Amino acid sequence: MSHYGPVHVVRDWLAAANEREADRVVELSASDVEVGGPRGIGFGTELLRQWISRAGLGLETRRVFARGDAVVVGQHAVWHSPATGAITGEAEAASCFRVTSGLVSRVVRFDSLDAALRDAGLSLQDEIAAL
Repeated sequence: MSHYGPVHVVRDWLAAANEREADRVVELSASDVEVGGPRGIGFGTELLRQWISRAGLGLETRRVFARGDAVVVGQHAVWHSPATGAITGEAEAASCFRVTSGLVSRVVRFDSLDAALRDAGLSLQDEIAAL
Protein backbone atom coordinates (compact mmCIF):
# COMPACT_ATOMS: atom_id res chain seq x y z
CA MET A 1 0.00 0.00 0.00
CA SER A 2 1.24 3.49 -0.83
CA HIS A 3 2.03 6.06 1.82
CA TYR A 4 1.38 9.06 -0.41
CA GLY A 5 -1.54 10.68 -2.15
CA PRO A 6 -3.73 9.61 -5.05
CA VAL A 7 -1.89 11.71 -7.66
CA HIS A 8 1.42 10.01 -6.85
CA VAL A 9 -0.19 6.57 -6.94
CA VAL A 10 -1.62 7.34 -10.40
CA ARG A 11 1.76 8.68 -11.58
CA ASP A 12 3.48 5.45 -10.51
CA TRP A 13 0.68 3.29 -11.97
CA LEU A 14 0.94 5.04 -15.36
CA ALA A 15 4.73 4.77 -15.38
CA ALA A 16 4.49 1.03 -14.72
CA ALA A 17 1.80 0.59 -17.39
CA ASN A 18 3.89 2.47 -19.96
CA GLU A 19 6.87 0.22 -19.15
CA ARG A 20 4.62 -2.89 -19.38
CA GLU A 21 5.51 -3.79 -15.78
CA ALA A 22 2.42 -5.88 -15.06
CA ASP A 23 3.56 -6.93 -11.58
CA ARG A 24 4.02 -3.29 -10.53
CA VAL A 25 0.64 -2.27 -11.99
CA VAL A 26 -0.99 -5.09 -10.02
CA GLU A 27 0.90 -4.10 -6.86
CA LEU A 28 -0.52 -0.57 -7.18
CA SER A 29 -4.08 -1.82 -7.81
CA ALA A 30 -6.84 -3.18 -5.60
CA SER A 31 -7.53 -6.88 -6.16
CA ASP A 32 -11.05 -6.06 -7.40
CA VAL A 33 -9.98 -3.03 -9.48
CA GLU A 34 -12.59 -1.83 -11.98
CA VAL A 35 -11.08 -1.55 -15.47
CA GLY A 36 -13.01 0.09 -18.27
CA GLY A 37 -12.85 1.67 -21.66
CA PRO A 38 -14.59 1.76 -25.02
CA ARG A 39 -14.95 -2.05 -25.01
CA GLY A 40 -16.69 -2.23 -21.64
CA ILE A 41 -16.02 -2.74 -17.95
CA GLY A 42 -14.35 -5.61 -16.12
CA PHE A 43 -12.88 -6.30 -12.71
CA GLY A 44 -9.71 -7.71 -11.19
CA THR A 45 -5.96 -7.69 -11.50
CA GLU A 46 -5.91 -10.58 -13.98
CA LEU A 47 -7.75 -8.32 -16.42
CA LEU A 48 -5.01 -5.70 -15.88
CA ARG A 49 -2.31 -8.29 -16.61
CA GLN A 50 -4.04 -9.26 -19.85
CA TRP A 51 -4.43 -5.62 -20.88
CA ILE A 52 -0.75 -4.83 -20.22
CA SER A 53 0.35 -7.86 -22.27
CA ARG A 54 -1.77 -7.12 -25.35
CA ALA A 55 -2.61 -3.41 -25.50
CA GLY A 56 0.65 -2.01 -26.91
CA LEU A 57 -0.52 1.32 -25.54
CA GLY A 58 1.68 4.22 -24.46
CA LEU A 59 0.11 7.14 -22.60
CA GLU A 60 1.73 10.58 -22.44
CA THR A 61 0.28 12.72 -19.66
CA ARG A 62 -0.74 16.18 -20.81
CA ARG A 63 -3.04 17.45 -18.03
CA VAL A 64 -3.95 16.34 -14.50
CA PHE A 65 -7.08 17.05 -12.45
CA ALA A 66 -7.56 15.87 -8.89
CA ARG A 67 -9.76 16.24 -5.83
CA GLY A 68 -10.07 13.78 -2.97
CA ASP A 69 -9.59 10.23 -4.24
CA ALA A 70 -10.44 11.12 -7.88
CA VAL A 71 -7.73 11.77 -10.49
CA VAL A 72 -8.30 12.45 -14.18
CA VAL A 73 -5.40 12.48 -16.61
CA GLY A 74 -5.63 14.01 -20.08
CA GLN A 75 -3.36 11.97 -22.33
CA HIS A 76 -2.00 11.45 -25.80
CA ALA A 77 -2.42 7.74 -26.51
CA VAL A 78 -0.24 5.83 -28.98
CA TRP A 79 -0.91 2.19 -29.89
CA HIS A 80 1.90 -0.03 -31.15
CA SER A 81 1.75 -3.38 -32.89
CA PRO A 82 2.91 -6.09 -30.45
CA ALA A 83 4.54 -7.92 -33.38
CA THR A 84 6.43 -5.07 -35.07
CA GLY A 85 6.35 -2.11 -32.69
CA ALA A 86 4.95 0.04 -35.50
CA ILE A 87 2.45 2.74 -34.52
CA THR A 88 -1.05 1.53 -35.32
CA GLY A 89 -3.01 4.50 -33.98
CA GLU A 90 -2.93 7.74 -32.00
CA ALA A 91 -5.63 9.73 -30.20
CA GLU A 92 -6.29 12.19 -27.43
CA ALA A 93 -7.86 10.39 -24.50
CA ALA A 94 -8.42 10.73 -20.77
CA SER A 95 -8.31 8.26 -17.92
CA CYS A 96 -10.40 8.50 -14.78
CA PHE A 97 -8.85 6.96 -11.65
CA ARG A 98 -10.21 6.34 -8.17
CA VAL A 99 -7.62 5.65 -5.47
CA THR A 100 -8.79 3.89 -2.32
CA SER A 101 -6.49 3.14 0.63
CA GLY A 102 -3.45 3.94 -1.51
CA LEU A 103 -4.39 1.61 -4.40
CA VAL A 104 -6.03 2.22 -7.77
CA SER A 105 -9.55 0.86 -7.32
CA ARG A 106 -10.90 2.13 -10.64
CA VAL A 107 -9.41 3.11 -13.98
CA VAL A 108 -11.62 3.93 -16.97
CA ARG A 109 -10.41 5.37 -20.28
CA PHE A 110 -12.57 7.90 -22.11
CA ASP A 111 -12.36 9.37 -25.60
CA SER A 112 -12.61 12.90 -24.23
CA LEU A 113 -11.39 14.87 -21.26
CA ASP A 114 -14.88 16.32 -20.71
CA ALA A 115 -16.40 12.84 -20.38
CA ALA A 116 -13.71 11.74 -17.89
CA LEU A 117 -14.13 14.89 -15.79
CA ARG A 118 -17.93 14.42 -15.70
CA ASP A 119 -17.51 10.78 -14.67
CA ALA A 120 -15.16 11.76 -11.82
CA GLY A 121 -17.25 14.72 -10.67
CA LEU A 122 -14.34 17.06 -11.41
CA SER A 123 -14.10 20.29 -13.40
CA LEU A 124 -11.44 22.38 -15.11
CA GLN A 125 -10.96 24.20 -11.80
CA ASP A 126 -9.51 20.96 -10.36
CA GLU A 127 -6.46 21.09 -12.65
CA ILE A 128 -3.08 20.70 -10.94
CA ALA A 129 0.52 20.66 -12.18
CA ALA A 130 1.20 17.77 -14.56
CA LEU A 131 2.62 14.53 -13.13
